[in-house]
This record gives sequence, C-alpha cells and structure tokens, in this order.
Amino acid sequence: MRSSIKSVFDGFKDFLMRGNVIDLAVAVVMGTAFTAVVTSFTKGLVNPLLAVFGSTNELGLGVQLIADKPATFIALGPIITAFIDFFMVAVVLYFVLMLPMKSLKNKFGTTKAAEPTETELLIEIRDLLAKQQGLSSEQSEELSKERATESA
Repeated sequence: MRSSIKSVFDGFKDFLMRGNVIDLAVAVVMGTAFTAVVTSFTKGLVNPLLAVFGSTNELGLGVQLIADKPATFIALGPIITAFIDFFMVAVVLYFVLMLPMKSLKNKFGTTKAAEPTETELLIEIRDLLAKQQGLSSEQSEELSKERATESA
C-alpha cells in the first residue's frame, strides 16, 4: 500500500519536472499578467479611438436595432477591442516567449540521435545472435544470405 502511494507521487513528480508542464505554467502566468497590460492599453487608447467612429450616441460604436430602446443596441466597440486584446497578447507571447525559447533550444539544446532503420536493427539482432552462437560476423552474414536465397 505504502509503495503504491510512493510510486504515484514519484510519477506525479516526474510529470511536474517535465519541461513542458513548467513552460506551460510560465506561459499562463505571463499571459495573464500581460493581458492586464493589454486590456488597460485598449481601454485607455483604443476604445476612445473607436468612439470617434461611433455616432453621437453615448453607447459608442455600434448599431441600434430599435430606435428609442437602448437594450437593443449592438455594441461593436467591445468586440473589436476584444479582438485587438487577443491579437496583442498572442503577438507578445510569441515574440517575447516562444521565439527566444526556440532560439535558446536550438542554440543549447541537444540534438536527438537518428533512430536506426529497421534493416539496421535486424542486422544488429543477427550479429548478436551469431555472437551468442559463437559464429563470426562473416559466417553470420553468409548464413543470412543462404537463408534468404532459400526462402526466395
């Protein structure tokens, strides 16, 4: 019982220590913090600029469906502002977090060794089996060729 709990916690620790989880947590925190900056920028600068394009209506940029009923006003300004917010956050996260991390990984990251092909693996298995049977690699290769011609 105690060892199964320990293995669960060890697995959880391995999961947390994986680079992707930590990178994701950092990205979420940075994105949340930067969202506040972008939101204040759009409220302070973009919204007043959008209000210039709106009519003299105090509701701002939008469309009034039924005259004299403010509840039927479709506000386009907040929708445009939300798109600008999203775009700015995405741009900053990409250029501030993703590109530098990618260049650092390319510069300092280890390159993954090429995986052997199926043929290379079969040759390695053949050589190991031949070694266990006391055959030389030349004898093993000759035996493989004989068996290949017999089966063809």
